[in-house]
Amino acid sequence: MTDAGFAAAIFDMDGLLIDSEPLWHDAEIEILGGLGVPLVPSACRQTKGMFVAEVTRYWYERFPWRGPDPDEVARLVVDRVIDLVVTIGRLKPGVHRALELCGRHGLPRAVASSSQYRLITVVLEHFGLAGEFALVHSAEDEPYGKPHPGVFLTTAGRLGVPPDRCIVWEDSPAGVLAAKAARMACVAVPEAVERDRPAFGIADVVLGSLDEADEALWDRLADAHRADPMAAPGSHEGAR
Repeated sequence: MTDAGFAAAIFDMDGLLIDSEPLWHDAEIEILGGLGVPLVPSACRQTKGMFVAEVTRYWYERFPWRGPDPDEVARLVVDRVIDLVVTIGRLKPGVHRALELCGRHGLPRAVASSSQYRLITVVLEHFGLAGEFALVHSAEDEPYGKPHPGVFLTTAGRLGVPPDRCIVWEDSPAGVLAAKAARMACVAVPEAVERDRPAFGIADVVLGSLDEADEALWDRLADAHRADPMAAPGSHEGAR
């Protein structure tokens, strides 16, 4: 247990660790647009945080197409995103700073992402981050994607940490909703165009960038955690 009572840090990947939102938008517009779905980047944000198969089913229900089924289209979208990650992808500013902050305070780190394992693996290996995380968990293994809290709850369980001892780092409204539904502390790092979305109002801290991850942020999280009655000793009976 760390000095603030936290015991693990759980990181989203897309849009938080890697600047992948433009890559997803390009891939979805290219693949789904070719099937007749009238997508633009602002419309792509409607499905941000969802598992990719949920995204393709979402658009199929609204603009049914002839040809490959939504699951096959999801595979094509991921294939294209992988190509773009390797050719033009880049890390978000402050990634190593946030990881180091959690490491200094003794927190094991995990990735909990709506992306498929094959994309997560490519991203972590391509950017040299594979050794930074104790485990990786994908919503691919969950019956529901974010904003359902399942991906975070399963990750906490695999780490052997009670949910109310976890800090989630997220960039999407759906991810923030999922983190708070799991009773976890949440650091939100939204895109500038989404900063006014209501969901970010329930995050414990909202940052402009992971470059702001410092000891002052840790103190703010620690103070909020100590003041939370759900974080008091005995509030998580039966948790490991």
